Order: sequence, then C-alpha cells, then structure tokens
Amino acid sequence: MALQVFTAVTGAAWESELVGALDRADHGVTVVRRCVDVADLLAVAATGTGQAALLSAELRRLDADTVARLEAAGVAVVGLVEPGDERAAGRLRQLGVRQVLPADADPDAIARALREAVAAAITPGRDVADPGAALPVLGAPEQPEDRPAGRGRVVAVWGPTGAPGRTTVAVGVADELSRLGVSTLLVDADVYGGVVAQLLGLLDESPGLAGAARLAATGNLDSAGLVRLAWAVRPHLRVLTGLARADRWPELRPRAVTAVLEEARRLADVTVVDCGFNLEDDEELSFDTVAPRRNGATLAVLDAADTVVCVSGADPVALQRSIRALDELREVRPDVEPVLVVNQVRRGPVPGDPHREIGEALERFAGRDARSFLSADRRATDAALASGRPLAEVAPRSPLRVELRALAASLADVPLPAARRRGLRRQEAVR
Repeated sequence: MALQVFTAVTGAAWESELVGALDRADHGVTVVRRCVDVADLLAVAATGTGQAALLSAELRRLDADTVARLEAAGVAVVGLVEPGDERAAGRLRQLGVRQVLPADADPDAIARALREAVAAAITPGRDVADPGAALPVLGAPEQPEDRPAGRGRVVAVWGPTGAPGRTTVAVGVADELSRLGVSTLLVDADVYGGVVAQLLGLLDESPGLAGAARLAATGNLDSAGLVRLAWAVRPHLRVLTGLARADRWPELRPRAVTAVLEEARRLADVTVVDCGFNLEDDEELSFDTVAPRRNGATLAVLDAADTVVCVSGADPVALQRSIRALDELREVRPDVEPVLVVNQVRRGPVPGDPHREIGEALERFAGRDARSFLSADRRATDAALASGRPLAEVAPRSPLRVELRALAASLADVPLPAARRRGLRRQEAVR
C-alpha cells in the first residue's frame, strides 16, 4: 500500500512538479492532501488519513508546537528547503524536523526520506499529552539517542519536593564553576516556582528562559540571541532567569527547552539547570485530546542532561522522600546514574554521626552512595539571601561554600587550586 502523505509547501514554484512526481506509483507515495496553511495541515492530520507530512521551511506560522502536534497525531515530518539554504535547514532541525532535504532532491530520495521518517516514528514526545501514547506500540523501533553537537555539558540539579535546597545547590555550583574559570550558564527551569533571580538579586521580569523558548519554538534561537537574553552576572557566568509566575508554565514547552539546551552547549562549557521536582508523566491519561504537559520541561531537561544531581535533605522525612524520588527517576531515566548530594547536614535530626548514619541509610534503602555532604550553614545562607549575592562573596570561608566548590570541581572534572584543596582537607579533618 502506498504511503499517504500531506504536503504544505504553499507558494513554492516547484510544488506542483514535486507532487506530480511523488504520485507516480513506482515511488510508493501518494499525496492525499495539499494543505494551504498550518491550520489546514493540523486539521487534516487529526483525521488519521495520512502517515507523513512534507513541509517547506517558508510555511507561515510553522513552529515547534506544530511539529509536536503532528507527531502526536502519528504523522511523521520531512522538511524541504531551497537548495543551499543552510539557515532554513537549521531552523527546521531546531523545530524538531529530523529529515531535511533540498527542494531539488530527486523524488526517489524524497520518497525514501518519507518512508524512513514513518519507520522511525515512535510514541509522541513530552510536549503534549496524547491518550494514544498510553497504549503500547508493538514493533516500534528504538529511537536513536541524539546528542547535541555542541561541546558543552548539561548538569541538571533535581530533587524531591520539600525544599531540600535544589536552587541553593544549583546557584552555588554554577557560581563556583565560573570562579574556577569554567564558562557557565545557569538556567532556571523550575515550572513550579523558580527563584534563581531572587537569590542573585536579578530582575525576575526579564524574558530569560521563556524568551529563549519562544525563539526556539519558531526556530530562530542562536547563540547571539541567547547571550542577549542571559544576564552577565560575573566573568564566565551568565544566567537565564525563570518564570516570574508559576501559571506561565505553558510557555516552557519541552521541545523548545531542549532546543535552548542544545544552543547552550555551544555557548558555555557547562550549563547548570535548576529543575522542578515533579516527574509525573500521566497527563496523557487525563485528556481525550492533545494537551500541554506541565512536567514536560523537567523531563526534557533530565533527558538532555549529561549529569543529574539529586539533592536530598538530611532529616528523616527528606531522606524518605529522596529514596522514593530516586525510584521515580529510575522509571523515567533507567540509564541515568544520579550524583547524590545530601544538603543541610547537621547534628540533631539524625542520631549519632550524621554522615555515617545518612550514608548507611541511603546505601541500604536506595542502593546508592552520597557523593557529597553539604553543611547546614544557616548564617551564611541567610547572609547570601539577604544581599542577593552568592556565598563566595558573603561568606567565602564558610564550610558550605568550601563544599560547594569541591562539588563543582568534581562535576566539571577540573582541579581545585592547591590552597583550596588544603582548606578542604582541614574541613574534613574537623569532621
């Protein structure tokens, strides 16, 4: 049976000739609808009468949400650009179109690309919830893992609910990396209430990540645009602030967030992302039509991250939450080995030596060792919060600052200055 295809290349001089060539039986492709715009394309895709769509880069109002909705409807996407137009090709790839060909490509090659796109199609991404995605897809091929071409790394700072100090750790790690000479971008991607801007004394009404996501959704994000949207806090440190209000979470569509992180890899050596806590992905069972996913941004960050830092509190309630959260993370990212960081460590909530007792509890119930223990240094954190400055500026000799610096160096695999290493050994000796 011939592959049924929609086209949306309105205005292109080569459209009629291409459609006629594809309709030939020997190509195994039949054009069942020539759509005039994005609305027409989405409407016909919802009918289930086609398996693929052929789009031109010049299609008006084409964005990442359109591509996501087509994929959610089970329609694979192939893009066409004018010969030699690398900018248009890059824009389509940023929108999530994996197969992009020049418009003057041989019809056999275009037909082959359409068949390959359909064969590679799997369940929809996390941009939208789709009730059909709740059902198993028999015989679906495994999707190859696409890693950004940029040289930088992405570190996701995540943890369970209950204020274990995710943002404090993310800000501290990013600041210390910049002081170690590592080009760093700090991103606030918490859809439930990001406060990175407040911790650093920045204007929280700036476009930040939402502005970058809007550019990415239209395929217009580049390094220059990312630099314009990010605050230059200090040498080697830029910050993309988060949402000023939690009800603006639909602005952070997962596909756009992924595109922002891909561009961030080209801009910075390390991108540190402060994530939301929630990993629930069952919105697909709650709607009978496609709908946005609130937790999709967090899941997209975890998918893109090279390293996932799990931040846990140090009291019995926080540890129980962390153990359960690690099980949830294992279900979402079974291949990830999180770096476990225990924050706010102090004597009192846990009997005996807190480092030993907490370490044994995590090993017994979660099967993991803690990479780092961060002290509960309330005086230093209060001073940093009151002044809107990082710990390195308000309490440079505090135990928490020393521990965050060591953690940052280990995550980026960079050496600590000799004097700092001696100071760290003195801190460990005191313990």
